[in-house]
This record gives sequence, C-alpha cells and structure tokens, in this order.
Amino acid sequence: MRVEILGEVPEMARGEVEEYLRGERREFSEEVVRQVRGEMRGTEFARAVWGEMLKIPYGEVRSYGEIAAAIGKPGAARTVGSACGKNKFVVVVPCHRVVASGGKLGGFSLGLAMKKVLLEVEGWKVVGNGAIMRG
Repeated sequence: MRVEILGEVPEMARGEVEEYLRGERREFSEEVVRQVRGEMRGTEFARAVWGEMLKIPYGEVRSYGEIAAAIGKPGAARTVGSACGKNKFVVVVPCHRVVASGGKLGGFSLGLAMKKVLLEVEGWKVVGNGAIMRG
C-alpha cells in the first residue's frame, strides 16, 4: 500500500507510516506524534477527540460513544464521528480504531475499504455485515 493514499503524512512520518503499513511498527515515535499534534487544526472539541484517539493502543478499538464519554461529552457520539472525519492524519491519529457501537465499522473519511485494510493490519477481520472481530 502506498502512503500517498492516506491523505496528509508529514514528511518526517513517512518512514514510520510505511513501517506501520508493512506490519513492522505498532506505535509512532514521540517526535512524530508531537509534530502531528502541532499541525492539527480544529475546534476544541475536535482536538479533544483527536487527543483521545491517540490513546487507543494498536490492535484495540473504541466506539464513538466511548470516545465521547472519555472526553466528558456523553451523548456526543455523532459529533465524535464528525471530528474523526476531519482528522487529516488518519494513521498517526488512528481514527480507523474508532467504530460504531456493536462493533460495526462506522464511517471513515477515506472510505470503508481503507478502514477495513487498516484494521486488518492490526489483526481485525471485517465480516460481511460490517462487524469487526479478532482475526
């Protein structure tokens, strides 16, 4: 998979993103995360959502509702989804790890096929109805 199809990837992060896509990297360096945080532009709510997404470990998922509750905005799951859609750094800030309640894919700014690929890199399997399960 080519890095270019993932949207904005800061130059200094390209090598790490390529390693991630090959299954050779599970987390990004503090330097890359710090640079991405510095380049994130959005509302206070969106920045809180993105910050919470950065806490989701490799191979784990959280629901939109869980993210909303974690930032102190229970009931704002749809708004979390909107913030996820505005994330320009889709691998470093792992919005692919945010799924709908009940373990279904939800949405993804680069399309559900790409979300499926990124989840599969992390050991998930997507079944026909869009539900995810451990591969």
